[in-house]
Amino acid sequence: MKKKTASYLPSIGHLKEISHWISSVYNLDQLLELLTVSATQMMKAKASSLLLLDERRNKLFFKVATGEKKDDIKKFEIELGKGIVGHVAQTGEPLLIEDVNKDPRWYREISESVGFDTHSIVCVPMVLEGKTIGVIEVIDRQNHQAFDTNDIGLLSVFADLSALAISKAQQFEKVERENRTLKEALECKYQIIGESPAIRRAISDAFKVANANSSTLITGESGTGKELLARLIHRGGARKNNTLVVINCAALPETLLEDELFGHEKGAFTGAVDKKVGKFELADGGTLFLDEICEMNPNMQAKLLRVIQEGQFYRIGGLVPISVDVRIISATNKNVEQEVKEGRFREDLYYRLNVVHIKIPSLRERKEDITILAQHFLNLFKQERGIPNLDISASAMTLLTSYQWPGNVRELKNAIERAVVMGNGIQIMPADLPISNLSDIKTDFVQASTLEEAVHQFKKSFIEKTLISLGGKRTNAARKLGIQRTYLSRLIKRYNIKIGT
Repeated sequence: MKKKTASYLPSIGHLKEISHWISSVYNLDQLLELLTVSATQMMKAKASSLLLLDERRNKLFFKVATGEKKDDIKKFEIELGKGIVGHVAQTGEPLLIEDVNKDPRWYREISESVGFDTHSIVCVPMVLEGKTIGVIEVIDRQNHQAFDTNDIGLLSVFADLSALAISKAQQFEKVERENRTLKEALECKYQIIGESPAIRRAISDAFKVANANSSTLITGESGTGKELLARLIHRGGARKNNTLVVINCAALPETLLEDELFGHEKGAFTGAVDKKVGKFELADGGTLFLDEICEMNPNMQAKLLRVIQEGQFYRIGGLVPISVDVRIISATNKNVEQEVKEGRFREDLYYRLNVVHIKIPSLRERKEDITILAQHFLNLFKQERGIPNLDISASAMTLLTSYQWPGNVRELKNAIERAVVMGNGIQIMPADLPISNLSDIKTDFVQASTLEEAVHQFKKSFIEKTLISLGGKRTNAARKLGIQRTYLSRLIKRYNIKIGT
């Protein structure tokens, strides 16, 4: 009998081919199909099936089927413990049935329903981490001979490979899912929010320069989102699949900054026990974002200029030049031209970095975006803290849009976070916002053309500020202003003030 079945044992070449599938085919359905078809061919069987166990329902469903009735059979499910397949899944023990008609466990309804005459079956469990996750069965040999014990060993090889494939696919899907989640979180975290012409212009310029390798200088006040714009440029260009490396030039003294940028060789200085790869090497093929570039001292400026010009550098203590292909994006909140004029920043480096210049507007220059940004940050913090029904009161929103935001978008984000944490969890009120200094709220009466117009503008502004500070309460505002509530109401109507109840 062994001589007769030896031809069914898998060859080394065939097993190598199967191993290649496991390492190169990432689509689980395709991989299980290949394995099941291969097992069917090697055992010269008329048909085969691979069934997976649905633990929640305690049922087996057909994942892969071969043979002339493969489409019909996929409509069926088998309860755990029922029939030969269900018995193998429940016990975890393989079965060889030479004549199904003589076995009381035979579940004939499926074969009779699809019109497939079955005689002999080999069925083995698929086990993953000690747990049965499904079964593989083959039905009838094409030469009408019965299966034997050697066939159990052969089919077990395919069951093990199938379980390995499922495990690999599950791990791959988990990593893909985590990557998608991380990518979505990062995109949300690094998203530039706003519809104002000023921010749209900056974003448009960023997309224009994204596919070029030109060095780009981003200027703007602290907290405006210069790093976000740098990330947008990187993601929008051909280097998006490579690394974006960020370094803050103001955060490190000269010696540490040089080490961070260029790395060092083992033994280059006391404490250099291992070789260190610098940020330029890490960014090879990608983008290096140098934030607060004007804080770099003249000596480091000279070294940076040399790398940009030559495209290569030496690690500290190194003798071999290292060539890199890095796109430079830099940023500063200072007036670079003034820094150059006063000798604090190298003119030649400035021209190298300032091939393209993008200015990102302050929040004062895009006040129409405050409402959008506030709602965006509120949604983020609501989800984080699990308070989905929290909103911003009209009086608080008026305070937000009236404030000058010297700290720009960063300050606004922090203000919303503080209000979410310290508020009542139902509605953000003016008192929840860390904006108590009403002198920071802009007044426009100085722009008036006549004294009467200035007086009217002052009155409107002063009433608005008072109402905002008191949460829109007209009675309290009238008392603080020293006027009757009815007179206050007339003034509110005259000046078309939208605050107060």
